[in-house]
Amino acid sequence: MGTGTSKDADGVSHDESDGRDGSLDQAGGQLYVSLKMENYKLNGEIIPHVYGSVPLVGSWDPFKALSMERESASMWELSFVVPPNHETLDFKFLLKPKYGSTPCVIEEGPNRVLSRGALQGESRLAVFRNGEETLEYRVFIKADQVSPFDLAASWRAYQENLRPSSVRGIPDVSINSAPMAGAENGSSASLELDLEHYLVPAPSTSANSGMVYAANNAENPRFTMTDAAWYNSYSFKDASIPSDQPPTFKGIEIVIPDPSKVYPGTGTVESKSLGYFLPLQRQDSHRGLFVDRGVGSPRLLKSPSSNTFTFDLKQEAETKNLMPAAAGAVAAGAVADQMLGPKEDRHLAIVLVGLPARGKTFTAAKLTRYLRWLGHNTKHFNVGKYRRLKHGTNQNADFFRGDNPEGVEARNEVASLAMEDMIAWMQEGGQVGIFDATNSTRERRNMLMKMAEGNCKMIFLETLCNDKRIIERNIRLKIQQSPDYAEQPDFEAGYEDFKSRLDNYEKVYEPVEEGSYIKMIDMVSGNGGQIQVNNISGYLPGRIVFFLVNTHLTPRPILLTRHGESRHNLRGRIGGDSLLSDTGEIYAKKLSNFVEKRLKSEKAASIWTSTLQRTIQTAGPIVDFPKIQWRALDEINAGVCDGMTYEEIKRNMPEEYESRKNDKLRYRYPRGESYLDVIQRLEPVIIELERQRAPVVVISHQAVLRALYAYFADRPLKEIPHIEMPLHTIIEIQMGVTGVQEKRYKLMD
Repeated sequence: MGTGTSKDADGVSHDESDGRDGSLDQAGGQLYVSLKMENYKLNGEIIPHVYGSVPLVGSWDPFKALSMERESASMWELSFVVPPNHETLDFKFLLKPKYGSTPCVIEEGPNRVLSRGALQGESRLAVFRNGEETLEYRVFIKADQVSPFDLAASWRAYQENLRPSSVRGIPDVSINSAPMAGAENGSSASLELDLEHYLVPAPSTSANSGMVYAANNAENPRFTMTDAAWYNSYSFKDASIPSDQPPTFKGIEIVIPDPSKVYPGTGTVESKSLGYFLPLQRQDSHRGLFVDRGVGSPRLLKSPSSNTFTFDLKQEAETKNLMPAAAGAVAAGAVADQMLGPKEDRHLAIVLVGLPARGKTFTAAKLTRYLRWLGHNTKHFNVGKYRRLKHGTNQNADFFRGDNPEGVEARNEVASLAMEDMIAWMQEGGQVGIFDATNSTRERRNMLMKMAEGNCKMIFLETLCNDKRIIERNIRLKIQQSPDYAEQPDFEAGYEDFKSRLDNYEKVYEPVEEGSYIKMIDMVSGNGGQIQVNNISGYLPGRIVFFLVNTHLTPRPILLTRHGESRHNLRGRIGGDSLLSDTGEIYAKKLSNFVEKRLKSEKAASIWTSTLQRTIQTAGPIVDFPKIQWRALDEINAGVCDGMTYEEIKRNMPEEYESRKNDKLRYRYPRGESYLDVIQRLEPVIIELERQRAPVVVISHQAVLRALYAYFADRPLKEIPHIEMPLHTIIEIQMGVTGVQEKRYKLMD
């Protein structure tokens, strides 16, 4: 293959090596081996396995045998790629019970031997003898030589991302079979479309490629075991903090009258807080105070010798933003909330309330991901994480009793520490804190409201669930995932302890009736439910309510893919509305076959495309599913640069080229868009994807898919323009109760 060419998000070409190892040419490729067993008689309690020499398991120990996977009602399958330095492979089949490791029944006869892809001897049956009973099953063994050309991309993934799969213990790679040398007719049948054959490892930077306990991604406590006592001794308003501690600076509130707010009959004009300024923000060059409005917005200055305000359009790069880099209208709404409301409205605390196993932590993690993606500086503070650090993971149910004063005091203590951490983070520039705990009594919630007073606006988010089936499922997931039970080897013992903990909470639980609150009632079931809202106002709280109304936990896949290669891709031109190249048309057919097999049982699935020809053409061969065109899914608007190559931009518009190079996230093409603009117009797409209960295939463009993928993978805004989004690759996002998981399928090089 030599040197290949890849395209940037907007079509720019970059030369890069294809990563092919020269040894593959010398070895004539690698072997793809498929082992199948036809099994009509075995019940579901007995599973066929394979064990043998390297590279299968590297041991003839039956207890380390690899499980075959069910391909159909009667067929079991195991496939793998043999590295070129293992020309001979010997193995055997065996039967093992589904639960437990013994007894194993090993097939009769000599070892099966594959040498250079050829099976030594003929054996179409696997014979097992268990006492006086003899079982015979048909087996199918196939080995295909894989050419270096077809394996190049997969070999690169194999070399750079050598991460064995959890099932097979070996890397899953993307391959196509090639003719075997010396075959009778010079060709071999191509592999049937098996989705597993196309799997490639997700990038190592992805945090969502496996099951992750949501609380583990919460904010780490600032205190350590050595300074926890200091945290307990001093509050943020305590003037007796030791002199060796960093000083706490008081803020100066700037207040101006709001002529639009006149109280009837009094003539009194209501004043509005214009901002909250720290003395550390004083700059000698301006001899005044300033506040940073965020991206593309002016800074407000006030001279100490004047009561007038002026605008400074200069944005110093070294200045720390007090507001997040939110996009467009999102920033405008946030500014309106923060600059025209009371100073505590500049910070928002979402305080979770609810019994254990009601989905609080999952809801907190999902809301954190959404707000971060919109550009709001958001952090998730999980009180359980604080408790485990300070008091260990071995606390039994008695620790959570309402009539255990020591336990109550200890739990209130860690809640106070987490709240103080959250407030301190807000004072340093954070905007939205998600406070994740049961907070099941009015006494606890009153303590938190008192701490928040004057520091942040607080909204309680209560999750209520009456579906015993869902609660039971959540309890079992909790035992499997929570660090509280990581050292408990007996699942049933952990289950009974957690049930006792739940009973202790239920005895003292008091529903929220105070303050501002949002109640989610039976929303996790995916079958409707209710949301009750009390005393909620403002742009951001409104967005949060809208998001929660549309979210649910129904498991379903979302498939993201770029259009097939276009004619503009071949020429390195950005934007435009070109048709597919010949290669792109081949991908469209492969994608159709893939979708047909992957979603064959999903009658309610849908296909979403942009309004541009190349995505519509890519979706063309897909049948039996409705197709929806979204203008919001159109590629980033390149403005006056549309249709140009990046070499032409660099030559004719060097200043624009350098501006984009220096800050791809915020750079806006002349008369076009920035990545932040793309995020803004994609918010309705995200809400609709969250609302959907059936699978969705999204066929769009690289810049757009980078932004969508960043939402699901919880990637920082600054990383979005640099996320790898290769052509002819499908990213499957699986959304469900355990969080977000990811698979990647590479259908073509």
